[in-house]
Amino acid sequence: MARFSSLALASIVALLASGGCATNNPASWQPPTMAKPSPVQNRLLALPNSGKRIAIAVYGFTDQTGQFKPTDGVQTLSRAVTQGATSILVKALQDAGNRQFFQVIERERLDNVLRERAVIREMRASYLGEKQVNPQALPPLLFAGLLLEGGIIGFDSNVKTGGAGARFLGIGGSSQYREDTVTLYLRAVSVKTGEVLTSVNVRKSIASVALGANAFRYVGFKDLLELEAGVTFNEPDQLAVQQAVEKAVYALIAEGALQDLWCFGTTDDYAATLVRDYVAERESIKAADVKLPMRADGSTISGACRPMTRPTAIAPATGGRPAVPPTAMPRAASGS
Repeated sequence: MARFSSLALASIVALLASGGCATNNPASWQPPTMAKPSPVQNRLLALPNSGKRIAIAVYGFTDQTGQFKPTDGVQTLSRAVTQGATSILVKALQDAGNRQFFQVIERERLDNVLRERAVIREMRASYLGEKQVNPQALPPLLFAGLLLEGGIIGFDSNVKTGGAGARFLGIGGSSQYREDTVTLYLRAVSVKTGEVLTSVNVRKSIASVALGANAFRYVGFKDLLELEAGVTFNEPDQLAVQQAVEKAVYALIAEGALQDLWCFGTTDDYAATLVRDYVAERESIKAADVKLPMRADGSTISGACRPMTRPTAIAPATGGRPAVPPTAMPRAASGS
């Protein structure tokens, strides 16, 4: 019996050691990989273009919850959600229509852009003797017709919890799950008039699942064997925020098409299908039951572009900047 106990103890120690070696063995490390596109990102990429790209800017899309990461022990200083939501939003805007729907303008780090342009002006004044800005070397900055505002306004932890387990003759298993929720709002503001043109909100759940198994039984008169194993699957908070932001951008584009703020550069049937599918998802009804809105002239808003000028609430994409020869930009970038 003592021999059996020694063999059992040796087997357990070997099992734990092999698990530790597998974790710390450099051969088991995975190289970095490119992030795979989410289903919502694929839908954004598949959107038709807007006929004429809309200049849009984001100054900040921040965490407005102020919450710290929930823990069972000592309070940590880590935030509950990512603080880089602006970068996620900019990427989602670029993905819309495969970079053909919006013309995204840098605003989050505008100070860096202005500082670099000041360096260019100073260097050209010092080494080329320029007393005035050369518009061919340093053209005016592009300005946006639309601003995107909003942020992450809610993070609710332990919205739903539960589990199940069973044990028989000292051998059992259990499962536990937990669900958190992140909520964000996104709105489009006209730079020309200051009007909030459209606003959307998206909610995304974050799931965590834990599976475990254990054994607890006597293998001898005084010899007790206890084994335990488990695995936990946690959906990354950053990935949940990314999918929520991508969904918000998709919803914003569809809402804008419904309100005739912009349009899809495709056929009427395909554009109407996109709009109907969005309304059906929003209202939880069948796409066949969706009735598209009407314009003042009695025509149906299908979402497709028609021969008309851009709505006056949105400034033109070029911002009315003076024409600059194409060769001016490389010269400005090189500082020559």
